[in-house]
Amino acid sequence: MRIEPTVPPEALGAIRAPLVVGAEPADAPILQPLGLLLDLAGEAMRARLFVVQSEGGAEACLRPDFTVAVARRHLERGAASGRYFYEGPAFRASQGAERAEEFLQLGVELFEAPGAPATSDAEIAALAWQAAAAGGRRDLSLWLGDVALFAAFIDSLSLAPGLAARLQRVAGRPRLLQAELARAGQPVQPSSGGSQLAAMLSGLSEREAAALLEEVWSLAGVEPVGGRGPAEIAARLVRRAEAQDAPALTEAQAEAIRGFMAIRTEPEAGLAQVAGLAGGRSEALEAALAAWETRLKVLNAAVPQGRLQFAPALGHAFDYYDGLTFEIRSQALGSDRPVAVGGRYDSLIARLGGPGDGRAVGCTVRPWRAFAGGEA
Repeated sequence: MRIEPTVPPEALGAIRAPLVVGAEPADAPILQPLGLLLDLAGEAMRARLFVVQSEGGAEACLRPDFTVAVARRHLERGAASGRYFYEGPAFRASQGAERAEEFLQLGVELFEAPGAPATSDAEIAALAWQAAAAGGRRDLSLWLGDVALFAAFIDSLSLAPGLAARLQRVAGRPRLLQAELARAGQPVQPSSGGSQLAAMLSGLSEREAAALLEEVWSLAGVEPVGGRGPAEIAARLVRRAEAQDAPALTEAQAEAIRGFMAIRTEPEAGLAQVAGLAGGRSEALEAALAAWETRLKVLNAAVPQGRLQFAPALGHAFDYYDGLTFEIRSQALGSDRPVAVGGRYDSLIARLGGPGDGRAVGCTVRPWRAFAGGEA
C-alpha cells in the first residue's frame, strides 16, 4: 500500500486551525460496513475500496472517508445538532502508480436542526477554502456545483414525472445520463411486463424496497452473493424497469440538459445561463436561483476575486450529496486530484435512519495536496 508523506507540523497546524474552531473532535472506526457504503455510492465504488472479511463474517472495508461514519456517530448520540472535526487516515485503492492509497484527511461535518441558516453550506465551503489556502499554494480555485439546482432545472422542463425522477437519480452518473440523452426523440418501447417485482419495487421508498427484497429472498431461501446489498439490487431493478417504460426526452429538452451539464464559468454568468436554458421560471427554479444569490454574498466575501468557478453538474463519488457541492482545485494537480471537497447531504440523515428533515453539510481537506511543498 502506498502511504502519503507526512506534512510538516507547522504547515499541518495552519491547515487544521480554521477547521477546529467551534467543533467537537470526532473519530470513526477504520473498518466500515461495505454493504452500507455500496448502497450509498453504487457498486462501481467497490473497485476503489480495500475490502476485508473475516471467516464467516460480513464484508467490511477500510474507511474511504469519514462522512458516513461521523454521521452515524452523530445519530447514535440523538442530538438535534452538532459540529465535528476529524483527522486521520483514509484508504482508497488507486490505479495510478504515484497515487497514495493511505492518506491523511482533515474535515468538518455540521449537522443542523430544521430552520438553520440557509448559508451554512456556503460557510463550510468558505471554511474549506481558508484551510486549503493556509497550506501555501497560490494556484487554488473553488469550483461550485449544485445537485438541487439540477432537480429544479429539470422541474422547469415540464417532463413526465417518471422521466423527471429518473433524470434526477442519474444526474451524478455520467454513463447513465448520457444513455438517457441518447434516447431523445425515440418512441417509447413498452416493457414485456415480465418484471413484476421491479414494477412493485418502483412504487416504494428505497428503504421499503430493500426490506421487500430481503423478505422475498428469505421466503425463496436465496442467499445473495457478490457483496451487493438489497438496496443496490432493488435500485438496479427499478432503473431497468423505468428505462423500458419511461417516455424519452424531446431533442429540445435533451439539448437544454446538455447545455446545463456543460456550464463552466464564473458563478454569476453560469446562473444566467441556467435561467436562459430553463423551459420556464418554475417556483423550484426561482427558489434555487435565489438561494445562490445568498450563497454568493458569503463566498465572494471569503474567496479572492476570480477564484470562484461554477459547474452546476459537479458531483462526487458518493451520491448522497443533494445540494451544494464544491471542490478546491490546484492548477498544478488538476481536476482529478482536488485539494478539498464537500457539500450538502441532507438526505443521508434519513437514509441512515435519522429524521427526514435534518440538515447536514461537510468538507474534507487533503493536507498533503494543500501544502505548497507537497503533492506535485
